[in-house]
Amino acid sequence: QKKRLKQNRKCLVIEEAWKAIASPLMAEYIKYLYKTARKFWASVGVVTQEIQDIIGSPIVKEAIINNSDVVMLLDQSKFRERFDEIKAILGLTDVDCKKIFTVNRLDNKEGRSFFREVFIRRGSTSGVYGVEEPHECYMTYTTERAEKEALKLYKHELKCRHQEAIERYCRDWDASGIGKSLAFAQKVNEAGHVLNLTDDGATRR
Repeated sequence: QKKRLKQNRKCLVIEEAWKAIASPLMAEYIKYLYKTARKFWASVGVVTQEIQDIIGSPIVKEAIINNSDVVMLLDQSKFRERFDEIKAILGLTDVDCKKIFTVNRLDNKEGRSFFREVFIRRGSTSGVYGVEEPHECYMTYTTERAEKEALKLYKHELKCRHQEAIERYCRDWDASGIGKSLAFAQKVNEAGHVLNLTDDGATRR
């Protein structure tokens, strides 16, 4: 009955949506959600690695596309040669498509922290946005095995809570001067212990 609690805005995001769509029962439920969520002051989103996962299901294709005011696309360069179908189904304009194929392709990295770009369309307005995140945020939800192992090493050696381990790990990451997360994790794993770096990258004694 939580959907009937109207004092709070609600949002349901279905990750790896292809798994749900593969089930006829879940596909029908997703269709129901998209058609009824607004009545309960709620929004629904699906996340999938390939748009074909959605458009390949006749049950949910129309429900999701017709009831989605916001569309977000990551790098679509691998679909460039067969993008016409996606363009037609999502109702993208030629201008939208030009923007989409600039994602992560422009020479605009100098003087900025590491970031990835995303195309976002809200109604008839669209643009490409750079997404930058603090190292602490990244380490909270990374699924990269080497990075998780490095963080686990910090937590075990420092005998601390997960949040504190992330803070100490990211402090050393910043001090190391290494930009890429995986490269720093590999350095930690090779060392086999907390690096305990100073701001200039030297090891604290």
